[in-house]
Amino acid sequence: MNVLVSVHSTFAMWNIPRRYVDRLGRDFPGHTFLHASGDAEALELIVEADAAFMGTIQREQLAAARRLRWIHSPAAGVGGMLFPEMLASPVEITNSRGMSADTIAEHVLAVTLAIFRRLPHAFRSQQAREWAQDAISAEGHRSIAGARVLIIGLGAIGAAVAGRMSALGAQVVGIRRSGASGVPVAGASSIAVPDRLPSLLPHADVVVLSAPHTRETRGLLGAAEFAAMSPGAILVNVSRGQLIDEPALVAALRERRIGGAALDVFNDEPLPEDSPFWTLPNVLITPHTSGWRPDHWDAAVALFSENLRRFESGEPLVNVVDKQAGY
Repeated sequence: MNVLVSVHSTFAMWNIPRRYVDRLGRDFPGHTFLHASGDAEALELIVEADAAFMGTIQREQLAAARRLRWIHSPAAGVGGMLFPEMLASPVEITNSRGMSADTIAEHVLAVTLAIFRRLPHAFRSQQAREWAQDAISAEGHRSIAGARVLIIGLGAIGAAVAGRMSALGAQVVGIRRSGASGVPVAGASSIAVPDRLPSLLPHADVVVLSAPHTRETRGLLGAAEFAAMSPGAILVNVSRGQLIDEPALVAALRERRIGGAALDVFNDEPLPEDSPFWTLPNVLITPHTSGWRPDHWDAAVALFSENLRRFESGEPLVNVVDKQAGY
């Protein structure tokens, strides 16, 4: 069986190191591994591939893939793969959902505490050599203990956030498609369906976006939702930038209609130099790094390897994507 490994990016951290491709070859000596370091090379090699370990796939690549039966993504989000031709194809997709849940949950805690404790202000004052005790104390410190946290999306990431927030004394409410009828989530005091979002937003001190990017969630938070939020509430987005109407968020932040935002993802990445987010004092920006873990490639390759073993033996795969639902 020919297996294409095509995990590459303009950002070095998301390029699979060659040694992991070599490891796959040693672990699965009965297969031939084809390594592509760019889209053009992937287009050439995918013609003979039966399976693929890919971060993304283009329409022309799928059209050229005469033998392809399965793709595994090293990421959780696969929305970019789900174009009409893929939806209509028999190619099965699996992803790496859950792999980075713990590290993303820690990131959510970190940025929430940073904003609650006015750390961005403290960093700016440190750089200016200003003793900003009065200014920072005038803004007031806030605590996760007693805060009301609304988590939109209760998959592996949202559930990990719920557990950590509740452990620190927050009251956690979750939103997911199945509502309370699904599997219970430790730490969530209640779970609602998406239709309840407008009624829940006014009561939240922290709103965490951890839902997948689908047709239903695109533009989920816009002007109406920001108007419904409490003036002191903060927004944390560790999902995808496409879930937010960014101009509406900029307006809400500029006018102080919400307290602040911690944004790890954006519509356009890297974030353009002229984006107003860079200069808003109530915004904390991280460059899509919330999911990075020290053993990232070990974990990603281990999950792919488990599925490859299942694929070759005809067993059910783990983390199968519902292509119509989008996750």
